[in-house]
Amino acid sequence: MLHADTLIIGCGLAGLMSALTLSRSQKVILLTKSSLSVSNSYLAQGGIAAVISKEDSFDQHIQDTLKAGDGLCHEGIVRQVIEAAPDVIRHLEEFGVVFSKEESGDYHLTQEGGHSFKRVLHVNDRTGQAIVSQLMAQLRQHSQVKILENHMVVDLITTDKVKPSFSSNRCLGGYVLDLASGHMITCTALRTILCSGGHGRAYLYTSNPSVSTGDGVAMAWRAGAKVANLEFMQFHPTCFYHTQKKDMLISEALRGEGAVLVNRRGEDFTRTYHPLASLAPRDVVSRAIYNDLKQSGDSYVELDISGVSKDKFYDQFQNIRQTCHKWGVDVMAGDAIPVVPCAHYSCGGVVVNDYGQTSLRGLYAVGEVACTGLHGGNRLASNSLLEVVYFSKRVCEDLLKTSGVSTGGSMHLSIPSWDYGHAIAVDELGVLNHTWDEIRRIMWNYVGIVRTTKRLKRALAKISAIRTELDEYYWENHPSGHLLEVRNLALVAYLTIRSALKRKESRGCHYTADYDQPAAVAKDTIL
Repeated sequence: MLHADTLIIGCGLAGLMSALTLSRSQKVILLTKSSLSVSNSYLAQGGIAAVISKEDSFDQHIQDTLKAGDGLCHEGIVRQVIEAAPDVIRHLEEFGVVFSKEESGDYHLTQEGGHSFKRVLHVNDRTGQAIVSQLMAQLRQHSQVKILENHMVVDLITTDKVKPSFSSNRCLGGYVLDLASGHMITCTALRTILCSGGHGRAYLYTSNPSVSTGDGVAMAWRAGAKVANLEFMQFHPTCFYHTQKKDMLISEALRGEGAVLVNRRGEDFTRTYHPLASLAPRDVVSRAIYNDLKQSGDSYVELDISGVSKDKFYDQFQNIRQTCHKWGVDVMAGDAIPVVPCAHYSCGGVVVNDYGQTSLRGLYAVGEVACTGLHGGNRLASNSLLEVVYFSKRVCEDLLKTSGVSTGGSMHLSIPSWDYGHAIAVDELGVLNHTWDEIRRIMWNYVGIVRTTKRLKRALAKISAIRTELDEYYWENHPSGHLLEVRNLALVAYLTIRSALKRKESRGCHYTADYDQPAAVAKDTIL
């Protein structure tokens, strides 16, 4: 058995920042089911939105966020986060992050979809990698942090499971599977923070890494926490189209520097959907591409970068240039970049308050796994890393402030070891791979960019049947990483479909042909 003051599940920017901050005065366990460098944060290309320019203003950034969120943003949270953005930048710089700058020494700012000004700070087109690498190097030097790579939480431990007291349910840690040895570890903690990312891998085409299987949302739901707005999966308009390379984004910053989306006939088709054309909010651009491809029968549209200076492209977008060249697209020679939309970011998640607390005592959530109210129905580009740093600080402040607060004696309960019962060692990888593929195709075909009630009901029936099979399979077999991921994906897919069926309107990322207008009053979908 392991014990810590704080258990942190996930190693993206939220997990790393929280671990670094708390380890100054607490014993921390940070675990990840892969390695520290595998996360959505690490893959982030664009940057962090913050009002830095004198021509810009907090009010304008707030209005851009509210407009993108399509009526569902919590305005108080939006104002808190936006006005704290310059401090967030300074906080990252204190950790050693060096943002790209002009020759004058000023920050180099880019513009992305939905923004009315250039306000995105970045580190070329590898912003996430630069930030995460800096934090990882510092974290490994902290003796107060026990890092467990290749470890996966099977389920959260709660007082309701150990000694039921349903009026005061509390998170006590988690049962953790050592993926290398197959051994189960009981890990207890005074507080637990979910930093486990999103669930883009529930979809057939996604920008997310293989670890994004909705584990945090699934385990929080099973433990009794509330979730909200899971129907709002944001589809990024420009994922690199290639039969062998299906998970690379083409940064929105390219469009901010002059690149234009065109169809295979060379038409700037997005102008008929929104006055900002290629720089419209992501939900608008994704639907525009979807409609154009449906009408034309083409497999992809193109990003024409002839409007971006070659010097700027060569210097600022090195990762994109090199990857395109590797897969046969020579942008420097004038090739357009083939792109399609893909599942990118969940705007919903586990419900939290303005200190990151969930509805389950002792459990916090930060980052894409959480629903803070900042993003509403559609996240404004580059607000996600901003949200992560802001709420990591808030959670740590709350944890340090309440570190001496009594847990009501719940941490002195006798917590049993994992009970395998009559389960046997799992040996049906092919079956699990087939089930995962089935889930992803159902979600892409029935719960994608454009939805209908009929499709959603079909999807619910199909996913419900899969969940029934998986539950039986789960209790008959020893847990394995793949089994746990497929089980979690099936649950989050089910919750997403239920949420989508409850929303009888089109708003933000959720567009249904049966209700193509927004309702008069915007409401969160809470399950």
